Amino acid sequence: MKAYLILEDGTIFEGIHIGSDREVISEIVFNTSMAGYTEVLTDPSYAGQAVCMTYPLIGNYGICTEDLESSRPWLDGLIVRELSRMPSNFRSDLSIQDFLLQYDIPGIAGIDTRALVKILRERGTMNGMITTRQGFDVDEILPRLKEYTTGEVVKKVTCSEKYSLKGVKDLGENAPISGSAVYTGERESAPSMVKELNGTGLKIALLDFGEKRNIERSLVARGCDVTVYPATTPASEILAEHPDGIMLSNGPGDPKDCGSIIDEIRKIYESDVPVFAICLGHQLMALATGANTYKMKYGHRGGNHPVKDLETGRVYISSQNHGYVVDTDKLDPAVAVPAFINVNDGTNEGLSYTGKNIFTVQFHPEACPGPQDSGYLFDRFIRMMKGVEDKAVDDHAGMQGGKATADHAGKEGE
Repeated sequence: MKAYLILEDGTIFEGIHIGSDREVISEIVFNTSMAGYTEVLTDPSYAGQAVCMTYPLIGNYGICTEDLESSRPWLDGLIVRELSRMPSNFRSDLSIQDFLLQYDIPGIAGIDTRALVKILRERGTMNGMITTRQGFDVDEILPRLKEYTTGEVVKKVTCSEKYSLKGVKDLGENAPISGSAVYTGERESAPSMVKELNGTGLKIALLDFGEKRNIERSLVARGCDVTVYPATTPASEILAEHPDGIMLSNGPGDPKDCGSIIDEIRKIYESDVPVFAICLGHQLMALATGANTYKMKYGHRGGNHPVKDLETGRVYISSQNHGYVVDTDKLDPAVAVPAFINVNDGTNEGLSYTGKNIFTVQFHPEACPGPQDSGYLFDRFIRMMKGVEDKAVDDHAGMQGGKATADHAGKEGE
């Protein structure tokens, strides 16, 4: 069956229908990841958006349900050059076509995705419609496209009630290597690899604005007990539980649409509880403390974005998914200072809050999909909660390289 992608500037792409045949109007964005489409499909940050994957073949390893980043896919539509309908992977549970059908997600294949991405890069992110309707009236559709907004999508994707996860206990010398699995309750996580940073006993309050499960896994793997709260939970309720630290998660939409949430985050800022925020959480904390955000031309979405730590000068390759960014030109240094910048375009990638145990990042240290270069930030958060002085050098190497480096230094000194 034929399908059509109609952009708000009047551009029309003709392709092949995939997934559901439901018609959808959405914001059209693109992701440059070469793999990890399962995680992209189930990342709540894509709510209200249809995603164009720039890699030309999608679906060849199927869908592995263990890799889902939430309970279901949240994106409005999928746009690909070629869809593999016969996956080859021993871990695959179903094909991507069946997955799209199961959750009523429409899509289009067979279009020139390079041409589409070029349009979005040159003219900026715009709205579009995916439809299988024949004989459509473009003049009737275009006003509808221009009127579309994602709206308050955070309330759509957040959990309905709070729930808790127990941290992995210190496994000592028998701890499995990175990548192994430890099952705790209904969730899966990797064990802690740094005994000195094991967070056993630390209580984390995670505010769910559309969080990816790997944020939970990253904390649980470090021994933290995590309680996940709905996005609209009052700060007073969270603080009454006396958490050792608070995490503000990623999520979808324009941060300025979250007015009541921003008011509650201000109260969290005014407390003395350590805070670590990712993506939307980073933007919301900035807005709560008087900074500003703005919409980017086409955003950062992919697994190969270089970010520079301004304290150490080290550059990390990061996974990103955002269309808004903090405006550092209007940042009060008495409140916060830039901590990371994007090497490609110089936009802000993180803030350190003056006189507070608060740091926030725009990128995804929990990765999935993407590189795990910046996973050390979770260890930094644990040190902050424990009141241990942060190490400025080779945080990311501490997992496995720290002992080797110390041993080498010892031999050099003999």
